[in-house]
Amino acid sequence: MNSLSTDIGARLDALRAYLVQHQLDALIIPRADEYLGEYVPEHNERLRWATGFAGSAGMAVILPDTAAIFVDGRYTQQVREQVPPEHFEYLHLIEQPPIDWLAGRLAMGQRIGADARTFTASWWRRAEQQLRNSGLQLIALETNPVDSNWDNRPLPTPTVASLHPERYTGRSAAAKRADIAESLTSRGVDAALVFAADSVAWLLNIRGQDVPHLPVVLGFAVIHADQRVALFTDPAKIPADFAEHCGGRVTVQAEHEADAYFATLADLTVLVDPDTSNAWSVRRLEQAGARCIDGSDPCLLPKACKNAVEIAGIRDAHIRDAVAEVRFLHWLDTEVAAGRLHNEGILSDQLEQFRAMSPLFCDTSFDTISASGPNAAMAHYRHSDTDPAPVLADTVYLFDSGAQYPDGTTDITRTVAIGTPTAEQQRMFTLVLKGHIALDQARFPAGTTGNQLDPFARQFLWQQGFDYDHGTGHGVGCYLSVHEGPQRIGKVASPALLPGMVVSNEPGYYKPNAYGIRCENLVLVVECEPNAEADKPLLGFDALTLVPFDTRLIDWALMTREDAQWLNRYHERVRNTLSPLLEGDVLSWLEAATEAQPIPA
Repeated sequence: MNSLSTDIGARLDALRAYLVQHQLDALIIPRADEYLGEYVPEHNERLRWATGFAGSAGMAVILPDTAAIFVDGRYTQQVREQVPPEHFEYLHLIEQPPIDWLAGRLAMGQRIGADARTFTASWWRRAEQQLRNSGLQLIALETNPVDSNWDNRPLPTPTVASLHPERYTGRSAAAKRADIAESLTSRGVDAALVFAADSVAWLLNIRGQDVPHLPVVLGFAVIHADQRVALFTDPAKIPADFAEHCGGRVTVQAEHEADAYFATLADLTVLVDPDTSNAWSVRRLEQAGARCIDGSDPCLLPKACKNAVEIAGIRDAHIRDAVAEVRFLHWLDTEVAAGRLHNEGILSDQLEQFRAMSPLFCDTSFDTISASGPNAAMAHYRHSDTDPAPVLADTVYLFDSGAQYPDGTTDITRTVAIGTPTAEQQRMFTLVLKGHIALDQARFPAGTTGNQLDPFARQFLWQQGFDYDHGTGHGVGCYLSVHEGPQRIGKVASPALLPGMVVSNEPGYYKPNAYGIRCENLVLVVECEPNAEADKPLLGFDALTLVPFDTRLIDWALMTREDAQWLNRYHERVRNTLSPLLEGDVLSWLEAATEAQPIPA
């Protein structure tokens, strides 16, 4: 038994002692922390402490005599490498939900403990009802059992927030508060719980460094219909001129003071978003006597629909980012030609170094996916989870990466040939690219949703009996979350796309144990010139990402005249925009990569 297995065994013993002490029959530990964000600070990596699993999504269930870890399809291989099989059974998070598994193992009247801070209110309600139907009880724990047993737990590293200036945001915090307060009045509510960290950051025009990749200050807020805001976070993070920056009427309190504040909301109607707020907060509000009503986070749509200043900044950020990407692609081709293939980690680091050449580079916007050959077949592969693999010759290399700049957030995937690609790889790349082109060219009436547009990107793969098991597009924030809602493009129902929204266009194809392909640009939803007889305003997409696609991977027999014309127009735009910012061999590489291709007859 290795040292990790020994450590995990001792931790499970401690957690099982907690079960006995608190008269519980099971314990649920999610990957999420009390802020429910995509990224978790080191001191809140509770699932990793209990199991060894380092993925971004998962859940563990611990019983007195057994335990199971649940992950989705992205992590079926990783979980086996990181979690000792002598301690945990491996199960699928979607196909074998933890609550179903528990209901089949426990007897009537048994009690399941969980920290309500680490689950959304909507999850808690569903789980509580499902367990109740099986005669089981879901118990909200007063303390987190991991925290009380985690020796040498890392300490939080609070850093002072930055006040994001209006030259980047386009609107003052006071103006935003006025708009949100007016929307609350129109809904007939007295206040709203704003729980998502990126919503709080947007509302108050602040940014932070509390978690990797996402520039937010951890905490939450309550906004009233009279524009008052109570921000709950570590007061040590708040700079001295915060009040002036926000325009007054914003108070800052420690998070442990939220309970007392909620008591002041008795008999008030409070809007809560059950999909972004944690169950503890909503339960405490209800216990304090507030009338909680469900509704979307009032900041979601205003945050998603970028204003003119934000759009200009996002365009600048993408040009800056494209320069780094082109320098990387030139470097990569030069290294491959010299027979230096390196490994996935070296390539990822080199790309970050090119981005860091800009003084405005703040961070990557997510963990770079740097994947060669079979690793690229795992859509969310992370080379940092294992020893980075060598880049393989005569296959494809997929890299999905992005950056945070004070004026915008980027996200781009390119798939490039390493050596000589196979005819099959060229065929599949072309089917993916054709879907990307079709979606980019889509024109649609106002009110159209992302799920209605999703088939544009999949059609050419579908016609050949292929598909990809992820959404086609996610929303992106402005120096905020690289995965922003509510906008998205995928098979699942979603809200209508609106002008000013930024969304990705990223169809793909993944052949298990062989290779993977993805073509991703970020695009802006824009108004188009409608036909004279149009019943509704016409919308479309304008590409923000300006980086060449690898024409060595194209099977030209599959490209139509319209496809080739689109590619030439796009590459001409890339060349005209970036050429003044490059020189020497890199400029020569760009000119060759964007050279106009023959138009099919």
